[in-house]
Amino acid sequence: MYSMADATQKYSITMPRDIAEAARARGGSSGLSSYVTAAVARQLERDNLAEIIAVAEAEHGPVSDEEIRDKRETLRQAQERVHREGRTTQ
Repeated sequence: MYSMADATQKYSITMPRDIAEAARARGGSSGLSSYVTAAVARQLERDNLAEIIAVAEAEHGPVSDEEIRDKRETLRQAQERVHREGRTTQ
């Protein structure tokens, strides 16, 4: 992720006014730049993940729907466990 200590550069971007105003409102006290930076960072993470998946699928073949369901269930159970454990330690 990025930090505000990272070097910054001013850029000019163009986007629809309604999107810019909604982002400005969501940015709150952090501001539009901070909100847009976080959104672009998330998109870069998604793009990088898509590239990793494409390479893995090219090497090992596509992931089946069943494998996806199994992994989602494993993740759901792990999140549930963390949530339960978090409540008991507070």
